[in-house]
Amino acid sequence: MPLAKTSTPHRQQRYFESWTYDAYILASALLVALPAVALFAIVLIWRDLAWDVIAALAALAAPVTLGLAMRLRNRVIYPLYTLSNLLEALREGDFSLRGSRARRGDPFGEVVWEVNTLSQTLRDQRHRVEETSALLGKVIGATDIAIFTFDDALRLRLVNPAGERLLARPAAQLIGCDVDELGVADLLALNDAQIHKLEFPGSSGRFEVRRARFREGGRPHELLVVADLSRALREEERAAWQRLLRVLGHELNNSLAPIRSMTGTLAGLLSKQPQPTDWREDLSSGLAVIGARAEALTRFMAGYTALARLPPPRKRNIEVGDLVQRVTRLEQRVAVVVGSAAPVQIHADPDQLEQALINLIKNATDVAQKPDGVRASWRRDGDTVHVEIVDDGPGLGGTENLFVPFYTTKPGGSGIGLVLARQIAESHGGALTLENRVGAKGCIARLCLPIGAG
Repeated sequence: MPLAKTSTPHRQQRYFESWTYDAYILASALLVALPAVALFAIVLIWRDLAWDVIAALAALAAPVTLGLAMRLRNRVIYPLYTLSNLLEALREGDFSLRGSRARRGDPFGEVVWEVNTLSQTLRDQRHRVEETSALLGKVIGATDIAIFTFDDALRLRLVNPAGERLLARPAAQLIGCDVDELGVADLLALNDAQIHKLEFPGSSGRFEVRRARFREGGRPHELLVVADLSRALREEERAAWQRLLRVLGHELNNSLAPIRSMTGTLAGLLSKQPQPTDWREDLSSGLAVIGARAEALTRFMAGYTALARLPPPRKRNIEVGDLVQRVTRLEQRVAVVVGSAAPVQIHADPDQLEQALINLIKNATDVAQKPDGVRASWRRDGDTVHVEIVDDGPGLGGTENLFVPFYTTKPGGSGIGLVLARQIAESHGGALTLENRVGAKGCIARLCLPIGAG
């Protein structure tokens, strides 16, 4: 049957393909030796064979042996060519090719299996790198910060759209230019992040400049980042002015509204004929209200002036403990409990720090619940000294307006005490923080100051 005739070679091929690579090579090697062994056996069995017969048999066995040897050679060489092609494809970056006969338990199949696995791994890694690079490119392109990279010859190799706008030239004209042509040679000489007033072809103002070094292809490269702070500073300045004007307007209206109302009332009182018998008392009380509001407005403006005209600190060596004890003795409403600690000297302006501590202790005393509800202490932590004012009051209800100038929740408060204290701390290179106590009622005002001279 034709079907049987055509199916037999396929069954034989599948039978041989089921062999392992080493078993097939061993069988092929034995098959190569079979003609010579057969010839030798014939000669031994029929010893009286003529030499011409032996020569004929040898001539017949030689091409058979050569054919079987060539088949063995091909069986060994072709898989190596396959592996060579796969490895070449990997070297060229083509990870789509796969080797056949990749199976476990077969020496050659194991190698093909590992090569296929390596190809898939490299393909997945390349996809991840491409996706990450695309995301990084999108981020760099969308950011408003100018980014430049330079090679070891200080020639531009990469620039983002923000850098193009800053230099007012397209990337095609910028790539390959050196730092002198671009006018950024001085920026690459900076070591730390600094803010400078700079002028570029596409923009001018205040810029924060950062630089870093990296290696690519074993060669050093420079990264230069230039951030335009002018817009952010203008927005912050505008927001600060809006907050300030809102508070000023609120305070002025609070003072002027009763003054305007009272002056209208007094004008109507004086225009009456005949005047009431108690007009003098009404006039006196009205003028007292006007005077009180005018005095409050004067205090408010004096506080604003003090905040706006804080002079630079005049620093000298002072002892923190003496300063804290001196300030606490000024508070007469409650007895401030002063903790004990090792003496610490700092380089600071004693008058300004005294004013900051007076404001903090006054705020703590205003909310104290017990006669000994306010405590002051200090401690050294490395190169910093922490002065803490602790009260047993209700604590902080909200912190978003703590340091807004002229914002206050206390009757008669000016709203500048905390702002002035923080400004003093920052002018000394320190900080002021307020936080609620953990596990107890009250608040902790912490004034952190550097110890070294500045």
